[in-house]
Amino acid sequence: MVQLYFLIATSRERGRARWYSASHNEENRANWRAVKTNCFMELEMKTKNMDQSLSDSRELDGSYDQLTDSIEDDFELSTVCQRPEGLEKLQQLTKFTKKELQVLYRGFKNECPSGVVNEDTFKIIYSQFFPQGDSSMYAHFLFEAFDTNKNGSVSFEDFVIGLSIILRGTINDRLNWAFNLYDLNKDGCITKEEMLDIMKSIYDMMGKYTYPSMQEDAPREHVEIFFQKMDRNNDGVVTIDEFIESCQKDENIMQSMQLFDNVI
Repeated sequence: MVQLYFLIATSRERGRARWYSASHNEENRANWRAVKTNCFMELEMKTKNMDQSLSDSRELDGSYDQLTDSIEDDFELSTVCQRPEGLEKLQQLTKFTKKELQVLYRGFKNECPSGVVNEDTFKIIYSQFFPQGDSSMYAHFLFEAFDTNKNGSVSFEDFVIGLSIILRGTINDRLNWAFNLYDLNKDGCITKEEMLDIMKSIYDMMGKYTYPSMQEDAPREHVEIFFQKMDRNNDGVVTIDEFIESCQKDENIMQSMQLFDNVI
């Protein structure tokens, strides 16, 4: 169950979350430049809201905060298409401190200068953590869970609100988030087919060269075990109530969830 809970990126040694670079080659750098140019043109049409947005953004990334030594370049700020909510509002929406939000925002903005990340970029970033396997399908499911507005992009607000639930939410909050991840068609229950898709994506992500080696039918066997534990009335689907009740009674699942309590 541990691998089912994820972090986009974590660094325990440094005590903070970070995003790994997904723009190593010249083509990606050119794409980032194009994004910045388009954003600059768009922002020229929105100058009436610039002052407040600029203030919120600088407060978030620490441009005027004592944590940093210098003020951020104005042009770099002007290239942000999607500006985050103000720091105080994000503190209300999440369970992160001011310093934690600033650290997360710096990392997010470095890898996503436009202020949002699309699914393709999300997959590239996530693949850095599983080079031995194919994480694209699991990353797709994660992206869908973070993209709460279903607009094909994840903003900084989307990211930190989801991350706050996973890392700082109550047990019920975390289990509800996990259930939503597994309920692929969002109809309120998890079917064997949905769980099999999730399991296959996890096994693909872990790679074929793991030790001990995984058998081809392992994902299906895992699904059967899952349903034996959670499908209380044997109707072939797992509801949110069955899921939460079963997880709360499973000591291993509860312990795995607690691993994330002090990640950041």
